[in-house]
Amino acid sequence: MLEQAVADDWQNQISEWLVRSGCLYMMAWGVECSSWDDSVDWANLTVAGLNDVPDDQFVMTTWHDDEPLAETFWYAGFTARHPTVALEHVAIIDIGPTNRKAEMLEAYAAAQTPAG
Repeated sequence: MLEQAVADDWQNQISEWLVRSGCLYMMAWGVECSSWDDSVDWANLTVAGLNDVPDDQFVMTTWHDDEPLAETFWYAGFTARHPTVALEHVAIIDIGPTNRKAEMLEAYAAAQTPAG
């Protein structure tokens, strides 16, 4: 979740950290989220090498600038899939000046609850 724009150098460092940490599917939502899609794509090439990235190290990336957060969280839980590796964990990284941990966890949980 991107509440504010960040410096390119910092964004690149975080993107590389995500890739090196084993992130295999990154979804960006919020301010300038498409730049995170590109940044993580480049970090994936940097970490894995500019030649062919092995299938089990390929990081899927999407950005969701025109969608409500609830839809993005729904997508994360119900449709985001890696082509060769089973995804086991979800991490929510909220970039901004305020601590919104409880709000983000509640919103994610609500998006994972079937309507009925």
